[in-house]
Amino acid sequence: MIKFILNNAAIATSLPPGMVLLDFVRYHQHLTGTKVGCNEGDCGACTMLVGELKDNELRYRSLTSCLTPLGNVHGKHVVTIEGLNMEGLNPIQQAMYDESATQCGFCTSGFVVSLAGFCLSGQSATPQNAIAAVDGNICRCTGYKSIERAAGQVAQLMQARQEAEPVSFVSDNHILPDWFAGIKQRLHLLRTELNGQLHPTDAREWVSGGTDVYVKKHDIMKETPIRFLFNDSNLKGISQQGNRCIIGAAATVTDLYESPIMQQHFPRLADHIKLVSSTPIRNIATVGGNLINASPIGDLTIFLLALDATLVFTNDEQQRELPLRQLYKGYKKLDRQADEQLAAVSFELPGRNMHFNFEKVSKRTNLDIASVNSACCCVIENEQIRDIRISAGGVAPVPKLLEQTNAFLKGQPVNDTTINQAITIAQSEITPISDARGTEAYKRLLLGQLIKAHFMMVSQNSVH
Repeated sequence: MIKFILNNAAIATSLPPGMVLLDFVRYHQHLTGTKVGCNEGDCGACTMLVGELKDNELRYRSLTSCLTPLGNVHGKHVVTIEGLNMEGLNPIQQAMYDESATQCGFCTSGFVVSLAGFCLSGQSATPQNAIAAVDGNICRCTGYKSIERAAGQVAQLMQARQEAEPVSFVSDNHILPDWFAGIKQRLHLLRTELNGQLHPTDAREWVSGGTDVYVKKHDIMKETPIRFLFNDSNLKGISQQGNRCIIGAAATVTDLYESPIMQQHFPRLADHIKLVSSTPIRNIATVGGNLINASPIGDLTIFLLALDATLVFTNDEQQRELPLRQLYKGYKKLDRQADEQLAAVSFELPGRNMHFNFEKVSKRTNLDIASVNSACCCVIENEQIRDIRISAGGVAPVPKLLEQTNAFLKGQPVNDTTINQAITIAQSEITPISDARGTEAYKRLLLGQLIKAHFMMVSQNSVH
């Protein structure tokens, strides 16, 4: 049985754990305020909130319910638009009404849920943070300025919170229903009732965040025996051991963004992570999933290739380490056995003279797949390149480490001549194809520009 709390009701269901949350809520609970839009995690019409206990703290995250299997909400609190309703409009809904931030209304429930997630997040009550909370929601008819004004109103509602716990504040101040105040205790009780994890012995699919597999195999996954990895505590966490960062394979992109270790060693981390999809997707997309998906343009893959990351694979009998640069043997072909599970990723943290940069160009600035992306990690001493790794995506059948380019750059001075020569060598290493994201020529041009962008950022950092 899958057990969780849906709004204010206890749920226990024997329906297939591979069914997506959106279908369960609409077609089995008949809560139709959450809309079916793209079924690919792009539009935000299906946005829900999921709350869970972490270190005795109740934490809420927005997510795209069209890509979330029921098995991933086992033991948690799921909130739909109906769960936010109060007598009359709640203050978030009122703000949308006051600012004329809705027309046809199809997308409105997703915006309201995302803004409720902002209120429950504990983030600083700034208009910028409120607007960022709806970066995964698309509106096709209203116009975003009125929605931005509504988000500003919601931010004002939260400015009096100070150090109060977000859940207590929103329930005490009638921003959200008062029953939210009792959810933490109910989740504690539910945790004691749960009967282990949902790991069938006949599992044929392993699923973590599900953000890619449910786009491709939505209907097939419903009846497929699944081993759920998303909630496996052994695959979570981000820690530091000596000078190495250890990331659990089921750590999410949001976990990276919020990690004090990552923030300390990557000053521009927030800028880099904002280029990766949207808030609801970042909340469920995992590091391990991005790597094993083997997309030639996986953002985190390109990020970690430049850091010379090492992977740890496990099965029931042994553990194996493999450099990430050796994982990809061809398009979607991995150096990985069928019974092996990616458990962790590690890399050396940047030191004082080490500079890191990530760049991405896509048709949309946010919430899009890259045309070309690239990362650079280099050590500069006495105005010379002592060590460097540049990676690139969208220019080959696999995520590419530009080994010949990197070998040339070692020991070279940082100047225009060196950079232009490096770009020429890089062009000989790549084999881009023309597709929906750009022509071959365009992608070649992009990579050259991104390499220049890396060195511009290195130069700026060196000055500071």
